[in-house]
Amino acid sequence: MDYLKDYVIPFVGLSTGDHQYEYLIDDKFFANFEYSEIKRAQVNVRLSLNKHERMLVLTFSMKGTIEVSCSRCLDNFDLPIEDEQVQYIKFGPEYKEEDADVLIIPESETHVNVAPFIYDYLNLLVPFRIVHPVNEDGLSGCDPDVIRRLEKEIKQKESDPRWDKLKGLNIDNN
Repeated sequence: MDYLKDYVIPFVGLSTGDHQYEYLIDDKFFANFEYSEIKRAQVNVRLSLNKHERMLVLTFSMKGTIEVSCSRCLDNFDLPIEDEQVQYIKFGPEYKEEDADVLIIPESETHVNVAPFIYDYLNLLVPFRIVHPVNEDGLSGCDPDVIRRLEKEIKQKESDPRWDKLKGLNIDNN
C-alpha cells in the first residue's frame, strides 16, 4: 500500500471554490523520500485548495516540530516551525514550472499530488545553521559539557607557530 496516495487530490470532480484538507506529517512521511535530511517530525498541515475555472490555488499552513541536530553541540532537539506557503497551479498544454510558486500542468490532468510540495516547504524551513534556542534564563540549550570542551579547545589553539612566523613579514604593497 502506497503511503503517499493520501496526498493525491482528485480535483476534476470538485466544485469551484474552497476545499479543506488536513495532514499529520510524521516520520512515515519522510521515510518515503529516499534522501530526506529530515527523519523525525510532528507537523500539522492545513491545506486550502481554492479551485477556479483555469487555476488551483493551494495554501499550505504548517505548524509543528522537526527534529534537527545542533550545529554547535550535535545534540538533537525539536525545532518549532510555523509557516504558510501558496502554490499556484495553472492548466496549459504541458508540464512547466513557470516560477518557484507557479506550476503549469496539462489540461488533461485530473489529480494533483501535494506530497512533494509539503516535503519541499518543510525542508526549506530548516535553517542552514541550526543552534539550540536560548532558554528563559538567557542560557544556550546546548550540552554544557560539549560547550566546555569547545571552549577549552579554543583556548589551547590560541597561537599557531606556523602563522606566527608569517606575521613578522613586512610586505610593502607599493
